[in-house]
Amino acid sequence: MTEVLRVVAAVLFDTQRRVLIAQRPPGKHQAGFWEFPGGKIGPGESPEQALGRELAEELGVELRRCHSLLQLRHDYGDRSVALEVFVVDEFRGEPSGREAQPLKWVPTAQLHGEELLVADRPVVEALLALTGV
Repeated sequence: MTEVLRVVAAVLFDTQRRVLIAQRPPGKHQAGFWEFPGGKIGPGESPEQALGRELAEELGVELRRCHSLLQLRHDYGDRSVALEVFVVDEFRGEPSGREAQPLKWVPTAQLHGEELLVADRPVVEALLALTGV
């Protein structure tokens, strides 16, 4: 049976309503692809707690307020992810790649042109519907 990883991801917008994506580093599953920041939910953590921890560790920002966007499951063949995606309504700090991962801000309408993880593609559809782009 394929292991199911419970993960969270964040949609952060800047003042120009662009979305932050991060590139998966060498040595990680699906290295080189871009993704919405986030990570695994730890034992005893709620998805919101995991999101706050991951954003602090990966980006150096403090999660202030968020709301759920969607939940999905994706099977990569060697592993499955149960992904809960949140829109971050408010955060404190300036995002930076604390784990040496490249970051970039992308207009929502241009996310389809990025090499995103397959599991993140439904997130793009949800964002396009949400923003009316």
